[in-house]
Amino acid sequence: MTQPTSQLDAWIAEERVIIDRLDNGPGPGLAHPEQIAGKTGLEVMQAMLNGEIPYAAIAKTLDFTILSVSKGVAVFQGTPLAQHLNPLGTIHGGWVATMLDSALGCSVHTMMPAGRAYTTAELSVNYVKGLTPKVQRVRAEGKVIHCGKQLATAEARLVGADGTLYAHATTTCLVFEIPPAR
Repeated sequence: MTQPTSQLDAWIAEERVIIDRLDNGPGPGLAHPEQIAGKTGLEVMQAMLNGEIPYAAIAKTLDFTILSVSKGVAVFQGTPLAQHLNPLGTIHGGWVATMLDSALGCSVHTMMPAGRAYTTAELSVNYVKGLTPKVQRVRAEGKVIHCGKQLATAEARLVGADGTLYAHATTTCLVFEIPPAR
């Protein structure tokens, strides 16, 4: 195996390994309640990344994938394609927002104890540079700022392999007890 010649090559090689693992697992979909019962949010995210439970179908629809998770951090990588363009010829802001929201939400997910969940209450995105399909890959890294019993906040940045910042975002999430199954 040859060494990656650039940061972009390294990103693509890492992505290929993870996508193969995810596609050899159950694929996109929803985990069954018994697959996640008793697990912390980090354990659920790790099981998904390991291909043990389904990953979110939106990732396949919008051409991005989860790359890594750790306590309070989630990293996604996406491929901006022509099918994601807006009428002005740049990648639609909704695609960028969805990648950032995924990184933000999953970073919060890693902080949930068993029996707790969250939902996005607020998402704020700042677009700082136009993104086009000439940029072959971008990464969104979400990091938790605060996670309490009722609220969690996180921040994320969307960057290219050369370090160019395209957008950054923050979120506020409501944290709550998962209702018992009926």
